[in-house]
Amino acid sequence: MAQHERHPDLRGVLWAPWRRGYVVSSPRGCFLCKAIKTNAPTVVFRGSRAFVGLNLFPYSNGHLMVMPVRHVGDICRLTESEEREIARLVRLSVRALNDVLRPHGMNIGMNLGRCAGAGLTGHLHIHIVPRWEGDTNFMPVIAGTKVIPQSLDELRDLLSRAFRRRCRSHVHR
Repeated sequence: MAQHERHPDLRGVLWAPWRRGYVVSSPRGCFLCKAIKTNAPTVVFRGSRAFVGLNLFPYSNGHLMVMPVRHVGDICRLTESEEREIARLVRLSVRALNDVLRPHGMNIGMNLGRCAGAGLTGHLHIHIVPRWEGDTNFMPVIAGTKVIPQSLDELRDLLSRAFRRRCRSHVHR
């Protein structure tokens, strides 16, 4: 009998203790709005209605978020132009990540509402998480440590260049 059959409460648990500090904190204002207003170093690319940023608590190297510039938490309240630009930036993000990191796959998704896992409910954002074959290892389980092989600054610079190249070429196949 498999462990999850003997202990059904263990099935589907994702332990993310590094998020605890963020979840229980009560920051002033929206950190995504602040990032775009101050042109924070986490901002990789900015469009007129949406932008791409690095996740400060990445699940893997290259974990990006795409979000509207406007502070809006409800997907049903996005304008059509925001929807189009967000979709374009998700596609552009996938291409830039493929150019720079060459992942074997990606997880792309949103957590809508606190009960769905959203740590920030007031500003809609789409996660793009690069994945590699065998990218899970013993470090998070045994040592409680994730190994991210690249600094956020270096990654931002590489991805920003990839975004600019892709935008200059106007090749959005």
